[in-house]
Amino acid sequence: QVQLVESGGGLVQAGGSLRLSCAASGRAFSGYAMGWFRQAPGLEREFVAAISWIGGTTYYSDSVKGRFTISRDNAKNTMYLQMNSLKPEDTAVYYCAARVSPGWGLAEFGSWGQGTQVTVSS
Repeated sequence: QVQLVESGGGLVQAGGSLRLSCAASGRAFSGYAMGWFRQAPGLEREFVAAISWIGGTTYYSDSVKGRFTISRDNAKNTMYLQMNSLKPEDTAVYYCAARVSPGWGLAEFGSWGQGTQVTVSS
């Protein structure tokens, strides 16, 4: 099983940028497709972006498409989420996870990190 640790969250003004990192240890990181999810207070955890194990295919939710970019560096066992043009509605705890079964829904991901808080002020 792969262990994941997120970092890079913080407080930023609307229109600003942040880059989140997800560092992996344990089983071979490069063997997993990976994803970013977020959860705002009182809401369910939702999909943000995902990337195939070799990085050639990416997926984004409609709410972040064109603003966020997911990437990975398998040599560094790290995945990233570059977030630009941030909006107050992007405020949430952001989690990274490894895809452990076929499919791209929440249930298909596991080995969740502890999360990193992103707060966007208006």
